Amino acid sequence: MDVDAAPAAAPAPASPPAALLRLPSATRPAPPSAAVLSALNVHAQVRDKQVVDPLRKVRISEEVGQDGTGVGERGRKRLRGEMGVEEWFAVQTAVLPLLLPASATPPALYSPFNPPRDVCVSAPTGSGKTLSYVVPIVETLQHRVVTRLRALVLLPTRDLVGQVRETFESYLKGTGLKVGVATGQHSFAHEQNVLVGESVAADCQGGSSQVDILIATPGRLIDHLKATRGFSLQHLRFLVVDEADRLLTQSFHDWLPTVLSALKPSFSAAALAEKENDADPTGGRRRERKTKARAAGGLKEADALAPAWWDAEGKPGRVASDVDERCHGSCQKLLFSATLSRDPAKIDALHLHRPVYISVEDALDPHAEDEGVDHELKFTFPAELSEHMIISPASHKPLYLFHLLHTLSISSALCFTKSVEAATRLAKLVEFFEEARVASLGGEAAEAKRVVVKAYSSELAPGERNKVLREFKKGEVQMLICSDLIARGIDIPNVSHVISYDIPADMRKYVHRVGRTARAGNKGDAWSLVEEQEVAPFKSIMSSAQHYAKIGRVRVKDSAIEDFVAPYQVALERLRLFFATGRERERSTVAA
Repeated sequence: MDVDAAPAAAPAPASPPAALLRLPSATRPAPPSAAVLSALNVHAQVRDKQVVDPLRKVRISEEVGQDGTGVGERGRKRLRGEMGVEEWFAVQTAVLPLLLPASATPPALYSPFNPPRDVCVSAPTGSGKTLSYVVPIVETLQHRVVTRLRALVLLPTRDLVGQVRETFESYLKGTGLKVGVATGQHSFAHEQNVLVGESVAADCQGGSSQVDILIATPGRLIDHLKATRGFSLQHLRFLVVDEADRLLTQSFHDWLPTVLSALKPSFSAAALAEKENDADPTGGRRRERKTKARAAGGLKEADALAPAWWDAEGKPGRVASDVDERCHGSCQKLLFSATLSRDPAKIDALHLHRPVYISVEDALDPHAEDEGVDHELKFTFPAELSEHMIISPASHKPLYLFHLLHTLSISSALCFTKSVEAATRLAKLVEFFEEARVASLGGEAAEAKRVVVKAYSSELAPGERNKVLREFKKGEVQMLICSDLIARGIDIPNVSHVISYDIPADMRKYVHRVGRTARAGNKGDAWSLVEEQEVAPFKSIMSSAQHYAKIGRVRVKDSAIEDFVAPYQVALERLRLFFATGRERERSTVAA
């Protein structure tokens, strides 16, 4: 029986389409904080820094380890007795426990499977940076048996090399360690004889060395790496770059890549092929191929290779293992500067190994990040430094300098000018002024108050510079007038005042100038004589490091300088005649 199909259900009425969503209102995203932007310019390896209070001090204990350092009994007696050092300063309290931890085991000369971490230190000049690397280097190397070049200290000038050498020699007495210098002050042949001697070991792959510690300028070091037979850095345990900001910004014949390359094993193609193809654990095929390579001049007789070089050479003596246990270099890089950059490009060029970054500075204000503080370059200042500025008409600036000299009774001051020529002229002007003033006042009292000044600049021969410094340290000279040459690390103790007769060109120069005073925890004053038209540039320089507010302004009344006007006029006329006579004499000599 047929059944009709059920009628199809009527389609449901279509529902109206949903309303379109409205486009979101335009909004401006919050800008990244100054801290985030600043961090983008800082290398990740040194982004986290250990901040050390510049006022922190720790008394050097008589017993080993009580002050947190592994300095031995000999070193403690040396410091507290002959050298007169009773306390560790801030930078030393941070660096020494890293490089020389308190331990019953002497530090290792080689750590091929666990290389030490590199250290970057930013601390004010005069804060004790030199001793913070001299002590751990000597304490580590004094246990050595064979003399190898194990510590290299690089500095930008000969004067600094001499200063650091004195510190090393004072501390290492009684250890048997030997210190050498390479600055170009002596002949190249003389330096070669001092560094490597005439030993047959110079023909060996392990190299030869007559010194344990070498202090050098980069240019001279490169000369020895290229031309001195047997001179090798393969045994280096410490590489110290002092005044790092200056050395890293100047090429010195591409010293950095050359030195870093010398810290890594590098052999001839024959030697490398031999290592790669060596599959005979008994050493038979190895010896056969080495004979061929040696005959071709590719290899020298191996002797006293450092572990990393021994490993790269494929020498026998290692137990076979499936675990990758390649030896690495044991050299620890130590960078020190008052203005240490954390620029990524410069940090990458150093090839640092897990670096520790230490900065001696006041703790940052909690709101500083939001105020746009630039942390790419951090300037640090001595804790006991007081800073002042005097705004002066150009014609009155010498008078204000005379006012400082006699009102403050300055006995140990450094005065900085913009150039060597300016330093020479100002030194003569002050000399003539003092003579005119004594003559006008008369009597022994006036003579006793005479201020003796001398120019100190790169125009002086090394011997003459040393003589001037000796006179200054003895108090025979009360003020040195100089260009910025001396601002880079020359250690002159007990400088009470620094005077910037000409304002510095940038913040770096200002930091290195004022760092000559308030050293080693002593108080010091820095004065800037700012001409009226220089106020805006000077303020801009100081504000770039958020430092302008820390400089107090001092106003000098006209009555305070009126007694200096007459002798100043006499000195000006003598200065004009002095240089006019000198130019005439020069013309006469040329004509003759």
